[in-house]
Amino acid sequence: MFHHITVLKEEATEGLHVREDGIYVDCTLGGAGHSALIASRLGSQGRLIALDQDDWALDNAKEKLAAFGDKVILVKTNFRDLEEVLRALSIVPQRDGIPQVDGILFDLGVSSPQFDEGERGFSYNHDAPLDMRMDRSAELTAAEIVNTWPEQEIARVLFQYGEEKFSRRIAGKIVERRAVRPINSTGELADIIKEAIPAATRRTGGHPAKRSFQGLRIAVNDELGAFEEALHAAVRCLAPGGRVSVITFHSLEDRICKQILNSYVGRCTCPPDFPLCVCGGEGQMKLINRKPLTPGEEELSLNPRARSAKLRIAEKL
Repeated sequence: MFHHITVLKEEATEGLHVREDGIYVDCTLGGAGHSALIASRLGSQGRLIALDQDDWALDNAKEKLAAFGDKVILVKTNFRDLEEVLRALSIVPQRDGIPQVDGILFDLGVSSPQFDEGERGFSYNHDAPLDMRMDRSAELTAAEIVNTWPEQEIARVLFQYGEEKFSRRIAGKIVERRAVRPINSTGELADIIKEAIPAATRRTGGHPAKRSFQGLRIAVNDELGAFEEALHAAVRCLAPGGRVSVITFHSLEDRICKQILNSYVGRCTCPPDFPLCVCGGEGQMKLINRKPLTPGEEELSLNPRARSAKLRIAEKL
């Protein structure tokens, strides 16, 4: 059963200003919560294109979104291929050879079913094979990183993507252990990480393996690289007046989102009495919310996993 509580569902959808006849993209179908709400606001001419690389999510969505018929188009792909997918769909208009849609949504990270289904290997709370692939047909797994990558590279992954300050100690312990026998399960890895972290630190700040598992998951799925490519593509593929809503769950994602959106915001230097910008510095995007929106207390009481969520919205000029 695919049970997932959608975070900031109303806020992210409202941020898109959904039009009945518009074309929208949900880059992270997941539990289909955002997709269902967007589709419910479309008229007969409106379309929603929903992307995901997880077969389980797509199979769930086929049932959950069946009532919307041909308003919804499901595509199995990594969202880094956003522009390529839109080019291939005849329903998507183009402007100067670039696909144009009215809104694009990203809800990043791992969905609750992926965490809770132990066999996927995302969670340190379930003893399972070291996998962590969102796309089960992809080649790279967490087991390959842990058992074959150089110690320095493992430390880099844990520090850069997991923000783990004991990354070198953990990487050293992993290499020491794998010399005896391969590390094949999440339980083994969690124990190794716990052993590598000082006892005083283990007593505070949640599970000691949390940051390391995050780092490995991001590396396995190239999450940050894919997001960076996809967000640039989203800006290109938005029609004038179109909006992008992005929900992030940790500082690395939010930093990338903030920096990329800000890079498209112009800095007009024209005198204030000029009726139109002539300096070319008006930019391509405007920020709808300068500071990210966060879940309210009511949502947090129902879904504690939403605590770190941040929503940023921007509009194409």
